[in-house]
Amino acid sequence: MNRPEKSVTIGEYLDAKGISRRSFLKFCTINASLMALPPGTGQVMAAQLRAMKRPSVIYLSFQECTGCLESLSRSFSPSVESLIFDVISLDYDDTLMAAAGHQAEQARENAMRENWGKYVIVVDGSVPTANGGVYCTAAGKTAEAILTETAEGAAAIVAVGTCSSYGGLPKASPNPTGALPVSKIITDKPVINIPGCPPIAEVITGTLLHFLTLGVPDLDAHGRPTAFYGNAIHDRCYRRPFYDQGKFAKSFDDAGARSGWCLYELGCKGPLTYNACATVKWNDGISFPIESGHGCLGCSEPDFWDKGGFYQPIPEATFTDTEKIALAAAAGAALGAGSAVLSRWRRKKKLAEAAAGEEAS
Repeated sequence: MNRPEKSVTIGEYLDAKGISRRSFLKFCTINASLMALPPGTGQVMAAQLRAMKRPSVIYLSFQECTGCLESLSRSFSPSVESLIFDVISLDYDDTLMAAAGHQAEQARENAMRENWGKYVIVVDGSVPTANGGVYCTAAGKTAEAILTETAEGAAAIVAVGTCSSYGGLPKASPNPTGALPVSKIITDKPVINIPGCPPIAEVITGTLLHFLTLGVPDLDAHGRPTAFYGNAIHDRCYRRPFYDQGKFAKSFDDAGARSGWCLYELGCKGPLTYNACATVKWNDGISFPIESGHGCLGCSEPDFWDKGGFYQPIPEATFTDTEKIALAAAAGAALGAGSAVLSRWRRKKKLAEAAAGEEAS
């Protein structure tokens, strides 16, 4: 398809394609609801987007497996097609673009020059720094040099996936390449982390739309949007009632597992993992790993590769003080729930005994 003129607004572009205002408002409302934004925010987002020019996005891939881009390409609300062709101008992505070699690098340089101070960088993968950064290069430049050069004129950086957010697998001990997350290299620009291995597609697109219309979203201590990473998976998991009742699967194929009991004793990291897996889910909201019978690996948390076996109960020795408090709170909630059930049972029993005594008299 032909690229629109740079002076054309998103609204004018959508009108020329025959996309109604109602359809676009629905598109924005879905994303506002995903981020639990106040009623009416979808209308604000739609109005702002329609009035602005398609923002330039430069997608940089470093030490990664392409899983994060695969996830983005499977976004349903919005779809990757509507995001790229209707909302943003994806001016550089060496995995998706047709150009290669000098033409590809020229596209990145042109996007930087034409949109200086306004473009957004999406980074996928960690950045190696050992031995001069030779473990990841493109066009004769190291990943660190490309990132530093491109970030100079960027408005903000979105670190997509656990590798770019925290270092991920490349940074796992003993970290032979000296891999670092984006935030350790770029410190003078806003960096929004969207961790996950890979992250949920709608979390990526929703965060991009929030930044383009409302600015940097509220972030937690790890630089993650609180709208998507504000709750532990354990807090929203449909298996949580079984945890509160002390019912745990002992193997992946026992009667408890088939009955939907909690997978904590099989290594599930849900109590200490913050993400929207249990609410937004995957593949247009169909399911998420725990619903499919597999425990959470904790992939949206820093250093999850080095925190013990995936199929072993969370080792206390790996907990930070904050995580110990969180787990104690979860255990306290379970104990409280059990006490409440027992209290109700005793109260009900006393009432029944009193009623039986009155009948006997």
